Amino acid sequence: MNTATGNQSTTALGQHGLRSREKLARIPVKIVPVSAGDVGGLPKPPWLHARPMMSETIAEMAAILRAHRLHSVCEEAMCPNIGECFAQRTATFMIMGGICTRRCAFCDVAHGRPEPLDAEEPERLADAVAALGLRYVVITSVDRDDLRDGGAGHFVRCIALIRKRVPGIRVEVLTPDFRGRIDRALAAFETTWPEVFNHNVETVPSLYRAARAGAHYEGSLELLARVKRSSRHVVTKSGLMVGLGETDDELLRTMRDIRAHDVDILTLGQYLAPSRFHMPVRRYIPPDAFDALREEGLKLGFREVVAGPLVRSSYHADEVARLGA
Repeated sequence: MNTATGNQSTTALGQHGLRSREKLARIPVKIVPVSAGDVGGLPKPPWLHARPMMSETIAEMAAILRAHRLHSVCEEAMCPNIGECFAQRTATFMIMGGICTRRCAFCDVAHGRPEPLDAEEPERLADAVAALGLRYVVITSVDRDDLRDGGAGHFVRCIALIRKRVPGIRVEVLTPDFRGRIDRALAAFETTWPEVFNHNVETVPSLYRAARAGAHYEGSLELLARVKRSSRHVVTKSGLMVGLGETDDELLRTMRDIRAHDVDILTLGQYLAPSRFHMPVRRYIPPDAFDALREEGLKLGFREVVAGPLVRSSYHADEVARLGA
């Protein structure tokens, strides 16, 4: 959902792509950087602190990922829950490389020209899942607007090989919006659906041009609705960040829109700016307000709503999937 990396100057077409200031230099709504050293623009409140990272556990999990030449969104996005999740032997794998074709102003996954798909990646991913002894796995990816199906076929190959390697495992995917490629993407998934299909709407429609350049609010809702129509047994899921400048009324209207498109599970978490060059944090939402949002979401008919300052899309994903099934 949210990333947190510092400013890192790299080349646009190189292996690491562009980040921070360089990445966001050409977005349609320009961002005025906050003062140096003041990441996010507002001081963090006392309740917004992740559990301390356990360096040995993180190093061990990272070593397994490196041995299989895999990315995790936990690392790429510097998720605040990385210590807790790695300690529980859970991770969200990021496939199709570490270079994204989009320049979202809330995210600092590198932007540039991606490398061709690695045909051996699904096999390595399945091996890593088996080596870690996982029974529930989350797979996400960068946006791949360069591919005819947006990478949907690669998702499907990963799901199929993981299930072959680890019988009985449950799979959740967190996909891009497959902009302009929804028909091809859904045709690919028709052969192999995950247990949970997650796509994040991310923010309210009035902030899309600033936050999600190249994405369309209605397109994200359409994807989620069409997944449910295509396979009723698949649990659908979406997520929103708060604190980018939305109003309470806008947030509630967006929650209603998501539920109206037959989404089963909703996650809500506090936006944290990756650097002073990204969209600044406009407000911090206290824990009791997140509790109230959860209650509103349950009243709207979501099977499960997970809301809290440090909640991210894949936070306790296995437990949430059981509650929302």
